[in-house]
Amino acid sequence: MTVQAVRKRCWGEVDALMGAYHDREWGVPLHDDKKIFEFLILEGMQAGLSWQLILNKRENFRRAFHGFDPRRVARYGERDLKRLLADPGIIRNRLKLWSAVNNAQRFLEVQKEFGSFDKYIWAFVGGQPIRSGLLSFKDMPARTTLSDSISRDLKARGFKFVGSTVIYSHLQATGMVNDHLVWCFRYKEIGRLPVTGERSRRKAR
Repeated sequence: MTVQAVRKRCWGEVDALMGAYHDREWGVPLHDDKKIFEFLILEGMQAGLSWQLILNKRENFRRAFHGFDPRRVARYGERDLKRLLADPGIIRNRLKLWSAVNNAQRFLEVQKEFGSFDKYIWAFVGGQPIRSGLLSFKDMPARTTLSDSISRDLKARGFKFVGSTVIYSHLQATGMVNDHLVWCFRYKEIGRLPVTGERSRRKAR
């Protein structure tokens, strides 16, 4: 039996795509603005749907949204909306699609104000990931006071589809919160990763 075979995964039995996402991405602290933007848009698209569906369409979204380049998406107009609405490979919801364009514009404003979106959002946790230490998914919240606070601030800045539940999913996905269950092999692996964001840069000065 291989080492991989005896590893316990907190998501249980999942397909190859979800398994790879769990093992390589979910909960890993993320400090790349372009990737953060991708997750922010995808999580908005997920509202009312399943993450499995979004993952299945992820490559289509990347193609349709020019690799999730926020500068390009921020310039989208009516012609781009028509193109997106005609694309069967993505979620064709007019409000969500327009919100992606709006959020790209607001994303650029945050970058201009703070130097990077990474610096802005990680400041909410002091640059240090939160380790929840959960034993069961029954204990996992759908939202927290932290996600409430970030959601409120984003909405005040004009972002759309950034309710507290959407934002908590974002915190989990980008590693601001490590919500792998404590007996999952990824919980400790991620906990051993070095802090590479704003906090580590301050220490290096």
